[in-house]
Amino acid sequence: MVRFGPSGNSQIFYDAGYKSTVEAPKWLSSVGLNAYEYSFGRGYNMSFETAEKIGAEAKQYDIALSIHAPYYINFANIDDLMIEKSFSYIMRGYDYLKAMNGNKMVLHLATQGKLNRNEALLLTESRLDECLKRIYDRNLQGYYLCPETMGKFSQIGSYQEIIDLCAKDKILIPTFDFGHINCILKGGLKSPDDYKKIFDYSFNKLGEFKTKNCHIHFSKIKFGEKGEINHLDYDDKNFGPDFNHLAQVIFDYKLTPTVICESSTKMAEDALTFKNIYNCVKIIDKI
Repeated sequence: MVRFGPSGNSQIFYDAGYKSTVEAPKWLSSVGLNAYEYSFGRGYNMSFETAEKIGAEAKQYDIALSIHAPYYINFANIDDLMIEKSFSYIMRGYDYLKAMNGNKMVLHLATQGKLNRNEALLLTESRLDECLKRIYDRNLQGYYLCPETMGKFSQIGSYQEIIDLCAKDKILIPTFDFGHINCILKGGLKSPDDYKKIFDYSFNKLGEFKTKNCHIHFSKIKFGEKGEINHLDYDDKNFGPDFNHLAQVIFDYKLTPTVICESSTKMAEDALTFKNIYNCVKIIDKI
C-alpha cells in the first residue's frame, strides 16, 4: 500500500474545529489520508503523555506515523561534545517514536562546515557506525532510521550518498526528499526517467525491500546557487518538481512508500492531491 499524509497540520485542520495534534489521526482518516509525520526539528517540546495519546489515536485510525529528529544533528561536527548531543537527540527520538506507535525516524545527517566533502563524508560514516552500535545496545533495532536526501550543496545527502550509507545496516532506509533532490539537480527532475535513475541506483545498492518501502518527502522548493531556499505549496508555477512523474514511477515499479507532503502551508491539501494523482495513474492503466 502507498500511504499519503502531511508533515504537521494545515490551517484547514484548525479551520475544521480541531485544536490539538492528538486529534490529527481522526481528522486525517476522515479526509482520506493515512500517514502523518511529526517534526521535532526545533527540539523535543512534547510531553510523553501527549505522545502516547497521539500514538493511540494513530493506531486506532490506521495512520502510519513517523517523526523527524532535530535539525541540529550533525555527524560531521568535529567537536566530540556536540556529537554526543547528536547521539542523545536520536536516542531521545526513539523514546518518542515508541510512545507514538511510529516506526520511522527521519534525520538530516550532516553539514560539511569547514571540512572538504570527502572528510565530512568519512566522519559522517564513522559517526553513523557509532550511532548504530548505540541503537543495537539499547535493543532499538525494531525501528527504522531514515537518513534524508538534502537540498543544499553544503549538506551531506545527495541521493547517492544516502543510498550508499543506508547499505550499512538493515535498519537504515532512505528518505528520498525529491524537492531537495530537485534543488541539487538545479531543476533536473523533469521526467519519469529522472526518478527511475534514482530508484534504479537504490535497487542496485539496497535491494527490493528497502527501495520499495522507502520513505518519501515531496514538495515544490525554491532554489538558488547554494541550493534550497524555501518550501512552496504545490500550486506554485515557478518551481518543481512535478508529482505526476513520481506517481507514474511508483506505479510502474510497484513501490509501496509512505509519501509525506512538506508543502509550505497546504500540507494536507497537497497530500490529497498527490494521492489523487496516483489513483488517476492506476485508473488510466486499467483503461
